[in-house]
Amino acid sequence: MKRSGGFRRKRRGSFMKHFRAKGKISIRQFLQAFLPGDRVHLTLEPAIHKGMFHPRFSGKNGIIKKKTGSCYEVVIKDINKEKVLVAHPVHLRKQE
Repeated sequence: MKRSGGFRRKRRGSFMKHFRAKGKISIRQFLQAFLPGDRVHLTLEPAIHKGMFHPRFSGKNGIIKKKTGSCYEVVIKDINKEKVLVAHPVHLRKQE
């Protein structure tokens, strides 16, 4: 029997925005540009489903590997293993 629903299933509370943060997404966030080697922080933007990584990686830090289409490949360390996520720039914040 196949399980119904993906990783957005039962996420009403965790994917909810604060009521003051609701509204249009800033175009600056959408068109951010990163270079390979840049350090980024992974934060999900619940209003945009495109290029959304799995919520278990939310809050982690990573390094940009390369750009693929409109998204970026981000290398993160998950316990002892390196993993590559594909994420849209709206879900990434530059880390300084």
